[in-house]
Amino acid sequence: MAESSRNVPSLDLLRGFESAARHLNFTKAADELFLTQSAVSRQIKSLEDRLGVRLFVRQRRGLGLTHEGDRLFRAVHGALRQMQDAVESLADRGDTRRITVTATMGFCSLWLIPRLGEFHRAFPEVDVRIAANDKVLNLDRERIDVSVRYCPAEAAPKGAIWLFDEMLTPVCSAALIAQSPTPLHSPQDLQHYVLLHLDDPENPSSWLSWSSWLDSSGARGLKPAGALRYNYFDQIVRAALAGQGVALGRLPLVQDLVNDGSLVMPFEERAATGRAYWVVQAGFARGRPEVDRFVEWIAQTATADVQTPAPVGGKATSKRGVDSGKRTRAPPG
Repeated sequence: MAESSRNVPSLDLLRGFESAARHLNFTKAADELFLTQSAVSRQIKSLEDRLGVRLFVRQRRGLGLTHEGDRLFRAVHGALRQMQDAVESLADRGDTRRITVTATMGFCSLWLIPRLGEFHRAFPEVDVRIAANDKVLNLDRERIDVSVRYCPAEAAPKGAIWLFDEMLTPVCSAALIAQSPTPLHSPQDLQHYVLLHLDDPENPSSWLSWSSWLDSSGARGLKPAGALRYNYFDQIVRAALAGQGVALGRLPLVQDLVNDGSLVMPFEERAATGRAYWVVQAGFARGRPEVDRFVEWIAQTATADVQTPAPVGGKATSKRGVDSGKRTRAPPG
């Protein structure tokens, strides 16, 4: 056993490789490890020389892993994750239990985080870690217990629990309308306003575009007074709150801001995106009481929370026109 351990590379080399392989970028790995890019490159070269194989290959769009590199990454990533989990579990105090939850940045900042206090008051022994990410993460590989997936019904993983569908409608601050010489009575009036656009090249979402909404609302080809573009939805919401223009609001993510008057919705028009939010529990996390409690809590909260906001001068209705019961993604076929 002692003899065989001498063939294992140092932990520093393996950590450098794991970070570079996870990011497929030496510069990002260097930033994560607080090293220089050249230091990471030397670590990879040293590891490749020691193992006698190439671990990375340069591709047209950046780095890729060789077959040997992918095999090593899976082993090293899993081992480092197990080490981290073990250290964290030893550092836990009392009866505290940890769960890791991932969701899109917009969902986390606008819907989930404002409600986490309710969960903590109900289950103070559960320590929730939020890992916001607009990319779909592998739950087993990243050791994430719960994910909220944003996708069409046919793309929802087997066993996923439906939270709510998504609708689009313009939103803006009441001050913006008050200061404008032109009121917002119909979508055609948007030609007098600046429109706030979601422009994220890494996650193109044509169904969230102004052009799609305008087409569905009978204002095809409308030319606004101006445009501002942001690559995250929560940035768009902050810009709308600051009175910079009119945003395409995603319901129910902006529902709280409408309910408290921070944003208003001037039109009755709604457009379905064909997407919904689904909660998914990782296979390795099934049966853990704290994870089961969180999944049940978020499903119940979503069901109770879906309401129809009122347009300017209108009256709110108590429920939105969707099924508010628990819906589970059935297995295909």
